[in-house]
Amino acid sequence: MMKRSTLGGAALLAVALLFVGLTVFFNYALRGWRVDLTQNHLYTIAPGTERILKSIHEPINLYFFFSEKTAAQLPQLKGYGVRVREFLEELAARSNGMLRLHVIDPQPFSEDEDRAAELGVRGAPVGAAGTQLYFGLAGTNSTDGHKAIEFFDPNKEQFLEYDVVQLIYQLANPRKPVLAWLSGLPMGPGFDQMTGQMREPWAIYGQAEQLFDLRPLEANTTKIDPDVNVLVLVHPKNLSPATQFAIDQYALRGGHILVFVDPLAEADPSGNDPQNPMAAMGADKSSHLGELLTAWGVKFDASQVVADRGHALSVSMHQGEPPVEHLGVLGLDKSSFAADDVITSGLSNVNVAMAGYLEPVKGASVRFEPLLQSSNDAELLPVERFRMLFDPGSLRDGFKPTGVRYTIAARVTGDVHTAFPSGPPAGVTLPAGVTALKASTHPLSLVVVADTDLLSDYLWVHAQDFFGQRLVQAWASNGDLVLNALDNLAGSDDLISVRGRATFTRPFERVEKLRRAADDRFRDKEQELEKELQATEQKLTALQSKGEGDQNAIITPDEQQEIEHFGQEKLRIRKELRAVRAGLDADISRLGTEIKIIDIVVIPAAFALLALGIAAWRRRARRRPAGGTP
Repeated sequence: MMKRSTLGGAALLAVALLFVGLTVFFNYALRGWRVDLTQNHLYTIAPGTERILKSIHEPINLYFFFSEKTAAQLPQLKGYGVRVREFLEELAARSNGMLRLHVIDPQPFSEDEDRAAELGVRGAPVGAAGTQLYFGLAGTNSTDGHKAIEFFDPNKEQFLEYDVVQLIYQLANPRKPVLAWLSGLPMGPGFDQMTGQMREPWAIYGQAEQLFDLRPLEANTTKIDPDVNVLVLVHPKNLSPATQFAIDQYALRGGHILVFVDPLAEADPSGNDPQNPMAAMGADKSSHLGELLTAWGVKFDASQVVADRGHALSVSMHQGEPPVEHLGVLGLDKSSFAADDVITSGLSNVNVAMAGYLEPVKGASVRFEPLLQSSNDAELLPVERFRMLFDPGSLRDGFKPTGVRYTIAARVTGDVHTAFPSGPPAGVTLPAGVTALKASTHPLSLVVVADTDLLSDYLWVHAQDFFGQRLVQAWASNGDLVLNALDNLAGSDDLISVRGRATFTRPFERVEKLRRAADDRFRDKEQELEKELQATEQKLTALQSKGEGDQNAIITPDEQQEIEHFGQEKLRIRKELRAVRAGLDADISRLGTEIKIIDIVVIPAAFALLALGIAAWRRRARRRPAGGTP
């Protein structure tokens, strides 16, 4: 027995030493190795993110401000905070020391709280005392530049990776992105011939000037500079072949392009004549960029307008007249937006007017993703019905919805071929040693919108003069849509490739299924009892008020008995109603009980029985004689 005990103790010591040795070995040999076993690979970063991290040449400091104690009052927010911190730690671990993460829990009235406000992270009041909750990220680079995510919105969790990586990319590339802006509409400041006065720039044009290095292009330009990050084409009408060739070659170099075309642009100055205002109504106010869009895999028909009864807005055509529903002026809501694209995430409403529709060219190799769509209560109408429209109500005449959701804006990515297969057009001479590209050297990144009116101030902002200063207040998300597109396209191809992913918070799908089934089962009975209760209360109130309203009225014994009956009936119905409402959650409670029994009783019991079985087997094995049977 002594020998067996000594041998058992030595074996345990050897196993313990082996375990410690292997732990130390793997700690060094497998350092940096990670296995993501989550269902949706939440901790596996995108290849584009990997390349952006490797491209960082100077250290970047990231300050994650998270009020952990305050967040404990909000379990969902606390869990999301852990998710964000772990994601930031993952990025820092993969950055070869270029990202330096600082996790800070700002205490009230502390220097950390002042530092958060200084860097652009705002607090949100929580609880009755209004304690400030900080849940944001700030970053600084070596040139004292800084960017911030004010507050991590749990509703935008699927774009967590994109938002954080965009912040890192902007800090690593602090130069303002360059926009080359070619517009066939009078968007910039200038002289308005119709009013005879100087005009202010459109609100979206002014915002783009502040956020980007905006370079206006003339309509006859023949060159797109190589340092242009985004080419913006607004109502590109009657462009010369030389200009289209320059755009074509920019696209084939892997250009990032934002295009606005329109079957009927109300701001188009074509035909404007102060002496004859009616002349403009018959002018062609469309733009299509036909051959180029076709080469890029996009089909656009400038002769048709999307009429949508599901999103139609009411407008007044003349002062003093009542508003009339206009099937061509649409107020798109969240049901119209692509939920998984960063350009349309967070938008509330986008207004468009006489918009066209887009669809992919059959056989094209590009990826076509709708961003804005009509409802299925829509139809395509000829543009002629909108050119001289005096009564918007007439658009409903003969209106027949097709059940199709028409795409009004789309993202297009991929390799494309030139729109000039025969070479440069006449009059274009290439520099010595330069040959015309026939196909993409890098994938094209394109966003196309089949409406230009959404850029007009009247569809999304209120502007007013305040002591000589023009103040603009947005009432729709048109500007956010455009700026989101510019921000996204202004990044590198790696940043654009980072898309939304599944969320950390997973719904209780079985619980929701049980809840819906219970609702279906009990809702009719609940409504029936509600009506019966309401009728009983009305009868009871009428009998009781008989004596109170007329002092000479005498309640008979039969009426008194009926009052008592209705009182008892009211109690019975209310009791049944409580039972029905309790029944709504009965299956969910039963499921919770079953899970608790499994976790607390069944699984431990199974392990205990397994352990007892192994112990019994080992005891029998020890008693068995060597080389024989028991």
